[in-house]
Amino acid sequence: MAAQNGKDLLIKLDMTGSGVFETIAGLRATRLSFNAESVDVTSLESTGGWRELLGGAGVKSASISGSGVFKDATTDERARQIFFDNEVPDFQVIVPDFGVVEGPFMITSVEYAGSHNGEATYELSMASAGELSFTAL
Repeated sequence: MAAQNGKDLLIKLDMTGSGVFETIAGLRATRLSFNAESVDVTSLESTGGWRELLGGAGVKSASISGSGVFKDATTDERARQIFFDNEVPDFQVIVPDFGVVEGPFMITSVEYAGSHNGEATYELSMASAGELSFTAL
């Protein structure tokens, strides 16, 4: 697989709850991370004193974050609404030449910043709030 453009890693938001996804405006940096908690079942009987983990027993989670230039576009307005209304809509993350991760996420933080001689910026953080699906590209 050849190297991929970072700008092709997209975060999309279901704008109306009907499965119509739009790329969140102004994002310049995006990140998707997965986590699977481990359940330690090590005992005095563990061979050689090595840790043992129980497969399939931990909680899985994902987080999305992004930062970029604040454009006050329709997607920015929708993200603000989601945060203040405490909604849990579906998001998609497009990973180029890999696949699409889709499912419910809660926006856990929104930050706005700006300096007198620069652009207004924002950062979003989201946490998975249900089962996610993966579709290979």
